[in-house]
Amino acid sequence: MLWGVPMHLYQVLDRSVSSLKPYARNARTHSKKQIRQIADSIERFGFTNPVLVSDEGEIIAGHGRVEAARLLGMKSVPTIALSHLSETERRAYVLADNKLALNAGWDREILAIELQGLIDLGFDMSVTGFSLAEIDFALDEAGDSDPDGSDAPEDAVPAMAAHAVSRRGDLWLLGRHKLICGDARLRHAPRRRARRPDLHRSAL
Repeated sequence: MLWGVPMHLYQVLDRSVSSLKPYARNARTHSKKQIRQIADSIERFGFTNPVLVSDEGEIIAGHGRVEAARLLGMKSVPTIALSHLSETERRAYVLADNKLALNAGWDREILAIELQGLIDLGFDMSVTGFSLAEIDFALDEAGDSDPDGSDAPEDAVPAMAAHAVSRRGDLWLLGRHKLICGDARLRHAPRRRARRPDLHRSAL
């Protein structure tokens, strides 16, 4: 028994994709992009999460996985029939399965550590579901919240110069970023020439 339900009711059975019927009132939507992401995940990790269905083959949870299976040309997928649920309970579980997952949060520090660790190992990050922009943001956010700062040479703060090097209109090239020295009171900031911090030290 598991939570009062006989274990045999949780038996995983392969069912043909064509026999599975989407729940007509499923409020959860899946874009083509997300279906592709799920398909990529299945290709990399396998079909690790069985589709939950009724005894009649109506999908309760796993609509996106079934669509991804179709995209991959899979003939069958693993399923678990929730025979112990009533029609009303199945209806409620369709909502709960999606909403409860959305209620979870992230430990930003641990997330950044895990993302960076996978990047360092050369892992294909596209199958994690995170976009490159989301990964960059998570890593930047973790770096900004680090009270000890970074030991990286490019993060070292130079000593204040006796005479300011930057002048209004200078454009500093900071890796992939650009910083212009201007006056917020002026409509247009005049541009002089690009400066590189490895050639000049700014005393902004």
